[in-house]
Amino acid sequence: MKRDLEKVRNIGISAHIDSGKTTLTERILFYTDKIHAIHEVRGKDGVGATMDSMELEKERGITIQSAATYCNWDGYDVNIIDTPGHVDFTIEVERALRVLDGAVLILCSVGGVQSQSITVNRQMTRYKVPRIVFINKCDRTGANPDRVTGQIREKLKLNAVPMQIPIGLEGDLVGVVDLVKMRAIYYEGDNGEIIREDDIPVELQAQADEKREELLDAASMFSDDLMESILDGGDVPTDLIMSAVRRGTLALEMVPVFIGSAYKNKGVQALLDSVISYLPAPKEIENIALDLNNNEEEKVLSNDPDAPLVCLAFKLEDGRYGQLTYVRTYQGTLQKGDVIINNRTGKKVKIGRLVRMHSNEMEEIDVAGPGDIVALFGVDCASGDTFTSADICMSMSSMHVPAPVISLAIKPVDNKTSDNMSKALNRFTKEDPTFRTFVDHETGDTIVSGMGELHLEVYIERMKREYDAEVVAGAPQVAYRETITKKAEFNYTHKKQTGGSGQFGRVGGYMEPLEEGEYEFVDKIVGGVIPREFISSCDKGFTASLNKGALAGFPVTGVRCVINDGASHSVDSSDVAFQLAAKGAFKEGYFKAGPVLMEPIMKVVVEGPTEFQGGIMGSINQRRGMIIGTLEEGDYTVIESEVPLSEMFGYSTVLRSLTQGKAEFTMEFARYNPVPKGIVDDVIAEIKKRRDKK
Repeated sequence: MKRDLEKVRNIGISAHIDSGKTTLTERILFYTDKIHAIHEVRGKDGVGATMDSMELEKERGITIQSAATYCNWDGYDVNIIDTPGHVDFTIEVERALRVLDGAVLILCSVGGVQSQSITVNRQMTRYKVPRIVFINKCDRTGANPDRVTGQIREKLKLNAVPMQIPIGLEGDLVGVVDLVKMRAIYYEGDNGEIIREDDIPVELQAQADEKREELLDAASMFSDDLMESILDGGDVPTDLIMSAVRRGTLALEMVPVFIGSAYKNKGVQALLDSVISYLPAPKEIENIALDLNNNEEEKVLSNDPDAPLVCLAFKLEDGRYGQLTYVRTYQGTLQKGDVIINNRTGKKVKIGRLVRMHSNEMEEIDVAGPGDIVALFGVDCASGDTFTSADICMSMSSMHVPAPVISLAIKPVDNKTSDNMSKALNRFTKEDPTFRTFVDHETGDTIVSGMGELHLEVYIERMKREYDAEVVAGAPQVAYRETITKKAEFNYTHKKQTGGSGQFGRVGGYMEPLEEGEYEFVDKIVGGVIPREFISSCDKGFTASLNKGALAGFPVTGVRCVINDGASHSVDSSDVAFQLAAKGAFKEGYFKAGPVLMEPIMKVVVEGPTEFQGGIMGSINQRRGMIIGTLEEGDYTVIESEVPLSEMFGYSTVLRSLTQGKAEFTMEFARYNPVPKGIVDDVIAEIKKRRDKK
């Protein structure tokens, strides 16, 4: 039996921290009969929200891993991924958006567009994901959906169009006015499950008429029929408005805005209706794969269940029964017992168990078709691998993986812990591409790198709980980089003569700063002064030199190496000789090219009561921070700044004591900047001292 793909929706729920993503998902599951009781994120019943299944998530009241679930609303199958809001877990949002067709961006009606809202919106734009906005927490003191809609237009540069207005605000919120049907909708009963439609309250009629005009103006840009109907006067058909809004949303040129309060059970069912009405079915999104048998030619996938299978593994998890691989199918059919091919490794994989996930619970299924998000057991693969039928060889484009900015040295407390730590690190690096680990050969320490202090803190805590691996963590280390500031020439000859055949290679050329990218190799050799087979050896030598700069031993970035001269020997030249010659040439040119140390600069946004504004600004200035802007919203101030990561360690404690625990901050990587001349020697001395100590 073929499933109607028109009746499938794959959506993600994304937002800034504490905007109510998990609370909203909990209500959706309740109204769609997936769960029969509502639990809160920081609930006193000790159960915690369904989608926060990890113990750490329940304790901290935050989402750490994205969780997948599915439900049915009005005859439509809806696959939902609830994602974390904290920037340290940004990869969870990246991979969810990579495989979803539409998204719900949640904003707080008091906080409005916050720093992480901007990041999430940028991620949605990167993957061309159509979105709708839900302005949540309209029951809170200071709620102002109109102001938030204005911020969506100004800060996110989106064509935000309100689809509803609230009936009452703050403690008086009882329902919404639907501007498409021009009806008042009230949410009654203990859990808002009783929906009552009525006439629009008289005092809201003028505002509703004005906002409906705005909606019709915006929607008519996407439908000539709607435009004609408006010009003709009289009643405008509801279905014309809805199809025009849908067209604008799918074209990424319009963003419908809905309002409510998930916590107070208001507006959630209308949001579910809007997911069905305005977000795309899998068929309406163009998914591209690269044909590896045909020079990586781009092919549009068909969503046809009878076509050869193409599916993408977007998330790995080590569950109670072994590795769980989440896959999204784009075309073809996945059946229990099928043999599929991992196109990265070329290995055949037999599907033993196929399950549909509901947070950490699972339901066995026998078959999955296009548009499904399911999980496979016991499949050895990496995040981002493409699986296909044996008769084709295709690869989906991979997701954007940001580079880690912070490192820690960790040591096991005893030998037993050492084995457990290795198992944990093996699993975590496979699951999370932003969590990296390596052994420092100079010190013998195991180094873990990630997106922030919280990111690494969570993994260290998980090692202890899930693997009984007690580790001692060293002081956080910043991921410095080195680069060059000017052009410098090199001409290096590598010569070694000891009994038997020797080694000989000369490499000449220059290095210069590269404006975009990490490294570029340019071959300008003419007349065969370096034989063709040794050109790649020079590239290998330069690439190896990038791992450790001569200034302070950090990776080198932003360098273009150009070779235009050289010499070889008919007997003594070899691959190794030219690699060593290139390394010598790099070292020779590097010191002449004005090397500088670069440090990660973070975008730091502090939100707190206005009375503490002076103290907050002072704390940022003390940390070599630069304040970019301040925004006063009622009694609250939002301060945007850029601060070096090395100065941000322990800032949360300082901020808490400075503001009596009333302020909070978010931090995300912005760019690399040169370390100021005045402190570069101190930084290098400190780094060398730390290495010598080890």
